[in-house]
Amino acid sequence: MNRFFRICALGIALMMPDFALASTWSIDQDHSSVGFSVRHLMVSNVKGSFSRFSGTVELSDNDIKASKVSAKIEAASINTNVQKRDDHLRSTEFFDVARYPSITFLSKKWSLMADGKLKVNGNLTMHGRTKEVVLHVEPFSKEIRDAWGKARRATTATTRINRQDFGITWNRALDAGGVTIGDEVDIVLDIEMIKSDK
Repeated sequence: MNRFFRICALGIALMMPDFALASTWSIDQDHSSVGFSVRHLMVSNVKGSFSRFSGTVELSDNDIKASKVSAKIEAASINTNVQKRDDHLRSTEFFDVARYPSITFLSKKWSLMADGKLKVNGNLTMHGRTKEVVLHVEPFSKEIRDAWGKARRATTATTRINRQDFGITWNRALDAGGVTIGDEVDIVLDIEMIKSDK
């Protein structure tokens, strides 16, 4: 009887390769970065980052459309290397971190492009508003083992959002025309992941 059940289990596993190849990965904050760039005074770009974030990727190599990702960023961890500016960005005129402490992303759809890159559609929630955005994702690296035997993979994702869509509207007009801060924000995510032990 036990042999019968083993044969049945093997048959089921062979009929469901997508599940067999699915794996769960955690974003490694120590070896990843969440960066952004925004236009300043219509002439240059100011760059910044968030230092505290986490996330999980359920990756299905056999059927990438079955993959999922969820991530959370602590808004108060914003850093542009200027304390006065960072304090302003945390205030009610920008991120209002006391009221909206987290920025979250939850994927809805994964698509494989002809060049091997990925397009991940998902809901970005920031400043109390949720909008669908598209991440353009490089192919995931091959799985490697670090010095402690942990399996790791990595990728880079980019997107562009309009801060006005999320109710972050503060600005100041310039005497010569234009505004202090641009509306479009370019985001770059360099992500390294560790495979779950389970």
